[in-house]
Amino acid sequence: MRNFAEYSKMFMEYLQIEKNVSPYTTKFYQQDLEIFFAFLQQESIQDLKEVDARVVRVFLSQLYEKQLSRKTVSRKISSLRSFYKFLEREGKLSGNPFAQITLPKTSKPVPTFLYKEEIEKLFEVNDMTEPLGQRDQAIIEVLYGTGIRISECQGLHLKDIDFSIGTMFIRGKGRKERYVPFGRFAEIALETYINEARPILLEKAKKSTDALFLNARGNPLTDRGMRLVLNKMVDKAALTVHVHPHKLRHTFATHMLNEGADLRVVQELLGHENLSSTQIYTHVTKDYLRDVYMKSHPRAKD
Repeated sequence: MRNFAEYSKMFMEYLQIEKNVSPYTTKFYQQDLEIFFAFLQQESIQDLKEVDARVVRVFLSQLYEKQLSRKTVSRKISSLRSFYKFLEREGKLSGNPFAQITLPKTSKPVPTFLYKEEIEKLFEVNDMTEPLGQRDQAIIEVLYGTGIRISECQGLHLKDIDFSIGTMFIRGKGRKERYVPFGRFAEIALETYINEARPILLEKAKKSTDALFLNARGNPLTDRGMRLVLNKMVDKAALTVHVHPHKLRHTFATHMLNEGADLRVVQELLGHENLSSTQIYTHVTKDYLRDVYMKSHPRAKD
């Protein structure tokens, strides 16, 4: 297809450099573009300028025929809308055939989270006499203690941690920045790791780095590396539930709200731009509901 490689490369560079999109998200944008371009070749459409509302409707009908979820279809529409908007801005095209397409309504499932008894098991599995055990303890304490994203945790630097006031500087999505407080458990874990484990790990590296979390070779720990660390902790704790980094974020938000935290405070801590993104955490556990009922209702107990 004419200009496919050029336009695709331009858009990926825009996402990475200007929008600061994570590699994980960039990969999905790339996949969505490739699927769309494959469809255009199938339809013998050689130029993006030939794409109109009719072509888009045919493309969408094929997506639905594959029985893709509404969420997946919605993401693909959003990706292609952004792609055409970018090309309009760059003066490559004069119209956006995806601009008037309505995104399919998607149901918002209640986020899954860990109960306090489950999360406690994760804090007990690391060998605190070993540098990697001290590092892993600091990671789990930070993820649960602050609710930050795995990418935000991976991007932390030593200078971002301010022990004097108990806060850390976070670089969030879309280059949005915020300060997030951390508690005593995270403070102890971080101090132990920074003072004892990190220097030992750094000695193995060929060059120095300001990255907070290091791997066994003394280099900055990657996003994938952090996920592997968490998976190992889950295995050691013998948890039967699936635990991914975002579940710790769900757990942080749920526990905060269940203990009476204000919704807008949690919104600020999570770095959500819209309050609606935070409202999905306003579900409460059955145990919490029963506890409140037993404490509050005059006829709940003798």
